[in-house]
Amino acid sequence: MNFPKDFIWGTAASSYQIEGAAHSDGRGPSIWDTFAATPGKVVNGENGDVACDHYNRYPEDVQLMKDMGTSAYRFSFAWPRMFPEGDKRREDRGFDFYSRLIDELLAQGITPVPTVYHWDLPQALQDKGGWANRDTAYRFAEFAGNLMEAYSDRVDKWITMNEPWCVTWLGYMSGVHAPGVKDLDQAIAAAHHTALAHAEGVRAMRAIDPTALIGQTLNMTNYIVSDPNDPDLNELARLQDSHINRWWIEAELTGYYPENLVDYYGSRLDRVLMPGDENLLKIDTDFLGVNYYSDSFLGKPGPNDKAAMDGGPHPFPQRASGKVPEPTTDMGWPVTPEGLKNLLLRINRDYPSYQSIAITENGAAYDYPVEDGEVRDYRRVEYLLAHIEQIGEAINAGSKVDSYFAWSLLDNYEWAEGYQKRFGLVHVDFETLERIPKLSSKIYRQVIAANGLVDKHFLANVKV
Repeated sequence: MNFPKDFIWGTAASSYQIEGAAHSDGRGPSIWDTFAATPGKVVNGENGDVACDHYNRYPEDVQLMKDMGTSAYRFSFAWPRMFPEGDKRREDRGFDFYSRLIDELLAQGITPVPTVYHWDLPQALQDKGGWANRDTAYRFAEFAGNLMEAYSDRVDKWITMNEPWCVTWLGYMSGVHAPGVKDLDQAIAAAHHTALAHAEGVRAMRAIDPTALIGQTLNMTNYIVSDPNDPDLNELARLQDSHINRWWIEAELTGYYPENLVDYYGSRLDRVLMPGDENLLKIDTDFLGVNYYSDSFLGKPGPNDKAAMDGGPHPFPQRASGKVPEPTTDMGWPVTPEGLKNLLLRINRDYPSYQSIAITENGAAYDYPVEDGEVRDYRRVEYLLAHIEQIGEAINAGSKVDSYFAWSLLDNYEWAEGYQKRFGLVHVDFETLERIPKLSSKIYRQVIAANGLVDKHFLANVKV
């Protein structure tokens, strides 16, 4: 099937995961520098001090994008590289780096699609409470406004925040991501303040450039229960759906959070809400960014199962099994491409006011060796083709998807997993920093050239 003629094909990455240069040119510490330096938090104690050294090698990486045929690149700004303490002290060398990156992208015919915040909060703001502190939402808006002032002459489309659910629940509830807090009250506060930050950031950016296209990116999933007749599992699925899918969407569309979670959190949420917040949360945006990796499965734990909630940490009682169907990726996530189509059609049905949808992340972790100078990552190829095919079917059924960003351009620092999980279309040797395009990057190049043409004969006809 052919996608719309103006469909955008891109790749994605984030600042802390690829840039390195953690102590260069006045960059301040982020919560991820602190978290990675805390024993036991990251696999093998690994950190992002060097990562892929994209800070120094960005021309090579932009050339890899051009060779792949991509027309857009989603990246993020490192807040502590530009405002080392998260306050008004500006580091111009950080601003200059992103100016050079944007100019290089444009020179190669690649559209920059930046994300204002992809998890690397300045440590100085965390010392004041981080996202559990309402003031951080206003510091974020100031940061977003500064970015718009600096780059709106060359950037048309912006993402405010990446996966605020992960910021909130992995960072402040389970503690498995930076800043490593384990506190339900702080997590609920962070959930509210990230939604507020998104809306305040949009206002600050639009005050500078009313023509800019702005949206947020959410990690979304479908909850599948093992027994549709089980009332407990159905209740749990509704809570989880509100928890991960509906919270930030409905805040921006209506100014209110899902009623079942408002009831469930009760006074814990009341303590962080202020009069008039419903007016502050509601904001018109231009698109919704969706990060999709897999569906989520809920079932009653068996006698030998450790009770766990599929989909991550949560404020609800442990009443579900974490079992998922095979096959899975190296992250242990199931491969459910049809779920992406179902999710897109659900968004189209439940939230028709969105003008467009961008698939801002989609990819899989698989580790393949370099053999004879090649990386033949067949399972990643199968994953990407299957998901792209489902996007095409969703578009044919009326979904307003206008772009796809494969995650990720490079093997990179995969947060608490360190360098052990490889999502890249391009292999990175973390000792030498050599880049080797994988089979998946070559197949993706062919997909782009064919504008999404995917059929059962595709692989046999592709020359790599």
